[in-house]
Amino acid sequence: MATTLKTNRPSPNPLAKFWRKNSQNILPPIVGILGFLIVWQICSMTGLIKLPPPTDLITNERTRIYLMYPFFNRGGTDVGLFWQAMASLQRVLIGYSLAAFVGISVGIIIGLNSFWNKALDPLFQFLRTVPPLAWVPLALAALQQNQPAALFVIFITSVWPILINTAVGVQQIPQDYINVRKVLQLAPQKFFLKILIPSALPYIFTGLRIAIGLAWLAIIAAEIVMSGIVGIGFFIWDSYQNNYISDIILALVYIGAIGLILDKLMAFVQTLIVKE
Repeated sequence: MATTLKTNRPSPNPLAKFWRKNSQNILPPIVGILGFLIVWQICSMTGLIKLPPPTDLITNERTRIYLMYPFFNRGGTDVGLFWQAMASLQRVLIGYSLAAFVGISVGIIIGLNSFWNKALDPLFQFLRTVPPLAWVPLALAALQQNQPAALFVIFITSVWPILINTAVGVQQIPQDYINVRKVLQLAPQKFFLKILIPSALPYIFTGLRIAIGLAWLAIIAAEIVMSGIVGIGFFIWDSYQNNYISDIILALVYIGAIGLILDKLMAFVQTLIVKE
C-alpha cells in the first residue's frame, strides 16, 4: 500500500507578503523623502542655506520637547503642537461646515435658475480670487474679535469651489432626466432626492475636496496675524518673532500631515457615497 508524504510548508510571513505586494508603492516615496532630507542636511551643514538641518528637530532642546511631548498644556498659548493643531482644526471644521451648507444651497439655486446664475457669477468669480490674507483685516474690522474673524476667513475662502462646482453639476443634469420629471410630474422633493442630488454629487464632492484644502490654508494665514490665540498659525508667527526656526519646521510637518489626511479622508468619503 503506497503512502504519500505531505510536507508541511511554513505559511508565508504576513509582513513579508505585504512587502512583496506593496513594496513598489512604498519604496519610491521613502527614497524620495530620504533623498530630500539628505540634500537638506548637506546644504545646511555646508552653509548653502541658512535654515537649520533636519537633525535640529532632535538636537534642539526646545524643538525636541515639542516633538516628544505634543500633549503638554501649561495654560494660555503655552501648549503642545497637538493642541495647537486641534484648535486650528476645530476652527476649520466650523468654517468649512458653514461653507459647505451655504455653497451647496446657493449652488443648487443658481444652477437651476439661469437668471441668478448670470447675475451672480461675475461677483462670485471676482470674490473667489481674493487671497485669504486680504480678508483678515476686513474681518477683524467688521467682527472685532479673533475667533469670529478666523471663521469668516475660512468660510469666505472655501465656499467658492463648493458653490461653483455644485452649480456646474446641477447644470450638467442630462436633459432626459428633466424630461422624465415633466412627464411623470415628479414632486420637487422627489426630483431633488432622486435626480438632482445623485447627478450633481460628483461635482459637489470635487468642490468639497478642493475646499477642505483651501480651508486649512486659510486658517494658517488667518492665525498668523491674529495674536494671542491657540493655533498652529499663530505658533508659527510667534516662533518666527523669537527666531525659533526649528519650531517652525516642525509645525510645517504637522500642517502638511494634517492637510494630507484631510484630503485623503474626503477622497475616502467620496468613494463611499459617490457611485461610479
